[in-house]
Amino acid sequence: MTNLVTNVAAAVEEHGSNTAIGFQGDDTSYEEFWAQTGAFATALESRGVGEGDRVALYLPNVPPFLIGFHGTLRAGGVVVPMNPQYKAREISHLLGDSEAKVVVTLADLVPFVTEVQDETSVEHVVSVGGEAEGATEFTAFLERGAPDIADRADDDVAVQPYTSGTTGKPKGVQLTHSNLASNAKASAELVPDGIRPDDKQLGVLPLFHIYGMTVTMNGALFNGAGYYPMPKWDAQDAVSLVADAGITIFHGVPAMYNDVINQPNAEEFDFSSVRLCGVGGSGIPTEVLRRFEELYEPDVYEGYGLTETAPITHFNSPIEGRRVGSIGKTVPGVDSKVVDSDFEEVDPVEEGPVDEDEVDLTETTGEIVVAGPNVMKGYYGLPEANEEAFTEAGGRTWFHTGDIGYQDEDGFFYVVDREKHMIVTGGYNVYPREVEELLFEHEDVADAAVAGIPDDRRGETVKAFIVPTPDADATPEDLKEYCLTNLAEYKHPREVEFVEELPRTTTGKVQKFKLREREEDAEAADEDADAETGAE
Repeated sequence: MTNLVTNVAAAVEEHGSNTAIGFQGDDTSYEEFWAQTGAFATALESRGVGEGDRVALYLPNVPPFLIGFHGTLRAGGVVVPMNPQYKAREISHLLGDSEAKVVVTLADLVPFVTEVQDETSVEHVVSVGGEAEGATEFTAFLERGAPDIADRADDDVAVQPYTSGTTGKPKGVQLTHSNLASNAKASAELVPDGIRPDDKQLGVLPLFHIYGMTVTMNGALFNGAGYYPMPKWDAQDAVSLVADAGITIFHGVPAMYNDVINQPNAEEFDFSSVRLCGVGGSGIPTEVLRRFEELYEPDVYEGYGLTETAPITHFNSPIEGRRVGSIGKTVPGVDSKVVDSDFEEVDPVEEGPVDEDEVDLTETTGEIVVAGPNVMKGYYGLPEANEEAFTEAGGRTWFHTGDIGYQDEDGFFYVVDREKHMIVTGGYNVYPREVEELLFEHEDVADAAVAGIPDDRRGETVKAFIVPTPDADATPEDLKEYCLTNLAEYKHPREVEFVEELPRTTTGKVQKFKLREREEDAEAADEDADAETGAE
């Protein structure tokens, strides 16, 4: 394997007339798509953009993302995917750090690029969906041609996504051609009978995110299947597309499944064409999974991975069976284990999931570490971060996930929570996910997040942020009592606040740092008010 895009070339050779992209009623065949990637690669080459040069795709899920992605690879370049919700301040770091020479973006977003262009290496701006000052319109940028696929080594960087930056500046993750190819192959093999040419994958996961990029986009295009992108998530539109197009594979994040089951007409939705539902990005509450499977035919199979692992490392494969509450077994070709602070392996429990009230989690849990061909080359230009991210042991290079979990004797792994999310209250450790799981079981709770907030006596205390159902009768006090009845006293939320919505990333993860920041701001405002009252 010399270049990731050769996988698409093989699909074109074998399934040229199949639909590669189905978008808003228009179908693009593999042969047509391949011609478009050639036109994009030719345009890059004519502008002096070639092997190792960065091309930023600042786009939602639209066909030009796919054309730009595989056209860049065809020319030997490196793709830098960027969140289209970012503004000028946020893209300034990504463009400056990556030294991207070309940016492809929506016409409405071009001003954000031109605002920071002088501070970066960007030479060409390409607009999608219309003309914009300072940019070349996408179709005008393309040039007729069918260039050869550029030679790239397995360990050459193919894509450089950036971490979400919840702590400090986002880091560029160097994913090689081998990283991405191996993981796309592994994820396809987890589907019964593999991903077939007659499959249709729904593209609701953002393409700038590694889950949407590898599992849905490349999973389809490397196997001659159809990819059906949606520019933004809307539960009603997504379910309509599933039924109308006959979608067979649906991958989403937990928030999407929760949205579906909370629609007023949820019982009317048709998922009969779907043969596999996958979920990842964060742990899905067991109650959400149960409700979805009560309503619809396909079971939901949970997986796990990170941007740095391209992404999948674990999956509850239908082929090997699943264990609800588990992230599954390690996927073929990848190794993982649970280690303590001395990097000694923690003994597995007999069978999971364990009852967290009856088992001392400090005795059974540790950090999940992984090794394999999918693990990134390293963070771009950050030697100190790389030193912290990897440990050499037993002749292997292990990547630290930062997730706390355990495994059982059958090989199933379980994530308790992110290490940085753990709440230490009065000397006790509380994992928010355990409290959230309980809250999701309450009939009046549509969505929930638990975070630690400052407390003078305990250091931190547990607070729950609840989105109630439209017909909810429960009060915050009722929910506190509900948790106190079902959890150890130190775990129950001392505060419960009803909110209209939870702050989430575009990939559905709750931004708990924003919840904590809001608490700190409110506390500061109260102190200012007290000071003013005292002054009077």
